[in-house]
Amino acid sequence: MKDTTNPPRIVVGVDGSESSINALREAASLAKDLNGTVDAIAVWAAPTKRASYEAVGIGHFAEGAQQTIDQALQDAFANERPAHVHARVEQGSAAPILAEASRGARYLVVGRRGHGGLMGLVLGSVSAQSINQAHCPVIVVK
Repeated sequence: MKDTTNPPRIVVGVDGSESSINALREAASLAKDLNGTVDAIAVWAAPTKRASYEAVGIGHFAEGAQQTIDQALQDAFANERPAHVHARVEQGSAAPILAEASRGARYLVVGRRGHGGLMGLVLGSVSAQSINQAHCPVIVVK
């Protein structure tokens, strides 16, 4: 019997890149097919010398992350954002935050950017770390 009290939750990492917008679309499609929800997460981290950035007026990192996720939602869905897609912004390091958010999720969906390290050449550092740290199956979208 299908559990309708806890619909499947799909977590997706969003950084504004084309691959993360594709991941957002894929997560929304999966959630629709599963009658579930999407938890879209943008993550930001302040540089180690944050005060120097703030002194020149570019220290609004949380606001920048919010703008990034808002723009990604617009790019992915235009003016027809599905009701089952929920977005939030968190501070910290992307891979650990996505891994923690994946607890109890059906899937974690990330884009493949291809930066950082040997595995990063193939996947991207966050997607490679997510494969190792997630608490659910990971889908990597090109």
